[in-house]
Amino acid sequence: MEAGIPMHHNDRTLLVAGAAVVAPDGSRAEALAVRGGRVLHIGTVADARAALGHIDEELALDGGVVHPGFVDAHCHPVMYGQALAWVDVRPERVPDIDTLVRVLTEAARELPAGVPLRAFGYEHRRLAERRHPTCHDLDRVTEDREVYVMNASGHGGVVNSASLRLHGITAGTAEPEGGRIGRFADGEPNGELWDAACDLITGPHGIKIGNHGPNFHLDEPEAVLADQLRHAQDVFLAAGVTTVGDAQASRREVEAYLRLRDAGDLRMRVSAYLTSALLDTALDLGLVRALGDDRFRVQGVKFYADGTLGGWTAYFPEGYAADCCHHGQLYHTAEEYAELVGRAHRAGLQTATHAQSPHAIGMVLDAVEKAQADLPRPGIRHRIEHCGLPTDDQIQRMADLGVVPVMQPQHHLRTGDGTLAAVGELGHRYNPAGRCAEAGVPVVFSSDAPVAPPAPLEAVYAGATRRTVLGTVLGDESLRLPVAAGLHAHTAAAARALHLEQSAGTLAVGAWADFTVLDADPAHTPAEDLRDIAVRETWVGGRRAWAAPGR
Repeated sequence: MEAGIPMHHNDRTLLVAGAAVVAPDGSRAEALAVRGGRVLHIGTVADARAALGHIDEELALDGGVVHPGFVDAHCHPVMYGQALAWVDVRPERVPDIDTLVRVLTEAARELPAGVPLRAFGYEHRRLAERRHPTCHDLDRVTEDREVYVMNASGHGGVVNSASLRLHGITAGTAEPEGGRIGRFADGEPNGELWDAACDLITGPHGIKIGNHGPNFHLDEPEAVLADQLRHAQDVFLAAGVTTVGDAQASRREVEAYLRLRDAGDLRMRVSAYLTSALLDTALDLGLVRALGDDRFRVQGVKFYADGTLGGWTAYFPEGYAADCCHHGQLYHTAEEYAELVGRAHRAGLQTATHAQSPHAIGMVLDAVEKAQADLPRPGIRHRIEHCGLPTDDQIQRMADLGVVPVMQPQHHLRTGDGTLAAVGELGHRYNPAGRCAEAGVPVVFSSDAPVAPPAPLEAVYAGATRRTVLGTVLGDESLRLPVAAGLHAHTAAAARALHLEQSAGTLAVGAWADFTVLDADPAHTPAEDLRDIAVRETWVGGRRAWAAPGR
C-alpha cells in the first residue's frame, strides 16, 4: 500500500464526462469510468455510469479533451528542482558575459555570507562573446564564496577562483578519466569543469561517479531538496506529465523520492535508472528486475558512451567540423563499455545509454548485439538516450536489435543551430525521428529537464516542424515526425520504454487513470499551434494532482 493513500482507495469511483476522451484506438469517447485508481470503462456516459454503479466523485468538464497523461521517459526531476532554485542565466535572460556578471552579482547580494552561488542555463554559443565565461569573469561577481554556473547541457560549467582554491584544483591536477578540466594557455585551470571533472566539486563526502557520467549530484539539506523536488513535480504536472523516467539516479535522488513518497507527497510516478557507478552495488544487492511500487521504482541502469553536443564533448574521432583538432570524449573504451552492458544484461537489467555521435551510437549497438548473442533477452528493450546523430544503417540495426531511441526534440529546437556550427551538415540529421519511425523503430520523446522544460506539446511541435528558435529548418521532411506520431512518442511509446505499457500512456481498461485535461485536441491542431494549448488539470490514479489557478 502506498504511503499517504487511504485504504478505501481501492474502492473509490470517479466518472469523467463533458469532454472528448481519447480512447486507445484514437477515437473520442464521451466518458471515462474509474475505480480504484484504474480505468474501468471508456465509452458513453450511460455505459460508464452503469459500469460504476455507485459514484463517489464526478468530474463534469465544460469541453476540452481528456488526454492520456504524458510520459517523460528521460528527465532529471531532482536536478531540475535545483536548477529552478538557482539563478536563471539562460540565453533569454543573459545575452553576454557582462550581463551574466551583473545578474550573478545581484543574486550574490541576497545570499548569506559563505553560501555558494549557483546558476543554471548559459549557452556559450548564444553569448555575444561566443565563448564560455572563465573563472576570472566569475571573480568579478565575488571572491569570497563559491560560484558555479552550470551549462545548459548539464554536463558541466564554470567555477570561480575561490571554488578552484577550495577544491584544490590547480595546474597540477590530473585530467580525470571521462572528464575535462578547462585550462588557459599556461596550463592554469580556467574554471571550466566537464563531465567526470565535476566530481572535484562535490566535496569530500559528496557523491562521486568517476567516469560514469557528468556529476550534477550536488548536496543540499534534506528539507531544501524535498522542497525543490516538490516544485519540479508541480511543473511536470502542470505540463500534463504524469509519469517520468529519472535518467540518472544516485543515492541523492533515491532518498529524495522515497522521502516524498513516504510523506504521501509524490504525486507523479517515477521510474529511476541508477547511475552505472552503482552497477556493482545493484548486482551485489541482487537487483535483477524492476523494484518498487506504483509511485517509485528502480527500472534499470544509466550508462554514458560519449558526452554532449552542446558542450562539444560528444565523440567524433575525425574531429568537429568547427575544429578538426577537437574530438570530444568517450567515458569508457569500447571493450570496457561492452563488458559493463553485458553484466547488466545478464542480470536482466534494462540499460539506458547516453550516446550522441555516430561513433558512440555504434559502440552501444555493438555492445547490445554482443550481449544478446551471448544471452538472448528479446523483451529487455535496451535504450539509447538522445541518440542524436545515428546513420541510416544504425537505425536499421536498432530495429533489428529492438533498441529504443529516447530523443528530445526540444534540444534541436533550442540548440540545433549550435549543432550545425559544431558538426557541419551532419547536424541537419539531428534527432531523425521520422527516419526511425519509417524503419519501424519505436521513437520516444522526452524533455531531459532541466536541459529543456517539461513541455510535451512543444516537443511534438519541434518533432513535426524541425524548426529551431532561430528559424532554421533542419533536414528534409523524411526526418520529421507528424503530430499524431509525436503524441504517441510522448505517451504510449514512452511508457513502453519504461516497461509500463500496460499501465501508463493510455486510457485502456485496466491502465492507471492518469490523464490531463487540455483545452483543445492536439491531434487535430496544426503543429504551429500546439504550444498554445493549455493544460487545465492533471489527474494521477483517479485523483486530481494539479489544477490551473482558478479552476
